[in-house]
Amino acid sequence: MASQAIIFRETKGSKGFFTLLAVLGVFLVLGAIAFFYAEHHGHHVTGMNNQTVWGLPHVFAIFLIVAASGALNVGSIGTVFSKKLYQPMGRLSALVAISLLIGGLIVLVLDLGHPDRLIIAMTHYNFKSIFAWNIILYNGFLALCGMYIWTMMDRKVKGFYKLAGFSAFTWRLILTTGTGSIFGFLVSRDFYNSAVMAPLFIVMSFAFGLAIFILVLHFAYKWTERELGEVVMNRLRNLLAVFICGVLLLELARHLTGLYIAQRLGVETFILRDGGIYTQLFWVGQILLGSLLPLGLIFCRKLANNRTALLLAAAFTILGGFAQLYVILIGGQAYPLTLFPGAEVSSGYFDGAINSYAPSIWELMLGVGGVALALVMVTIGVKVLRFLPDSLSDAMVDPLK
Repeated sequence: MASQAIIFRETKGSKGFFTLLAVLGVFLVLGAIAFFYAEHHGHHVTGMNNQTVWGLPHVFAIFLIVAASGALNVGSIGTVFSKKLYQPMGRLSALVAISLLIGGLIVLVLDLGHPDRLIIAMTHYNFKSIFAWNIILYNGFLALCGMYIWTMMDRKVKGFYKLAGFSAFTWRLILTTGTGSIFGFLVSRDFYNSAVMAPLFIVMSFAFGLAIFILVLHFAYKWTERELGEVVMNRLRNLLAVFICGVLLLELARHLTGLYIAQRLGVETFILRDGGIYTQLFWVGQILLGSLLPLGLIFCRKLANNRTALLLAAAFTILGGFAQLYVILIGGQAYPLTLFPGAEVSSGYFDGAINSYAPSIWELMLGVGGVALALVMVTIGVKVLRFLPDSLSDAMVDPLK
């Protein structure tokens, strides 16, 4: 079969395009309303308190930031590992990565209450703080993704394509390691303090980012009436299964290690058996619906080449990702702090008590607003610039294996 040139085109303006923007715009407005309401009335309108300082907005933000790194994985496979089938998707991969990161960061910035304080974080660095390092990592990631897109779109700088791809690939691994290390370095939180957190977040990013990319790719081609073949989708299907299994393996290692260490037996029992909503989210949301069900949809022989099954697998992977981060982030705070290891602490200030948290509608609106912003950026991006190949049919990509 003769090789055919891959042609990139912008998407055409249509009624559906403006309808999608209008729908996403509604969620953007809801996010803005939530921000101004919380800024005016204070954070007491949220479910967060002195014990649970990271709430639902942080679950949304960290999910989007982690997924941003994973979304770039599709482009990295094509560039770093010279897999030609993935190279035509590199532009869209980088666009989705940038959009998801900005969507996640906007949620974090708006949750500060005073977004102007970000100027302090950007101009005064405490290099002993992992949060300060992450400010540098986020900015570097955006810059490198922009350069990566430039080398793919401009023939004059095509010679730097490999260098830009390698740089973005390395930087995103460092970025996700930094995000995971935020939790791994918190020694007073028994559920966080673990060396496994950094590699776990890296593999989580692969799974979440790829799941989002699969959905974006499918609907982008469906709504623009372009051809998307089974060769590409089946390759992404198998890759998603590998990443889901990787997340399960590292989660198993983390919990088995926690059960083995006597100091962490309490928090493991809380999460795995006695944690109420957190236990339910772990077993039902993360393990059953977010991991085993997608794997079943992917490996079921009767569903081979079934596009709907793959889309459901990707959607449930995203659902499981939110459940997993909710358990890690909120469940880890619900369990009491270990202030004095090996000693019993008793006082009237919540010491030794399970901390309560119930997210408010304002937190949900703010988080959904960040997701909407990311999708708006992708939608406008493919409209005004040549991010999408004109066709990814089997006939086009077969020679690129």
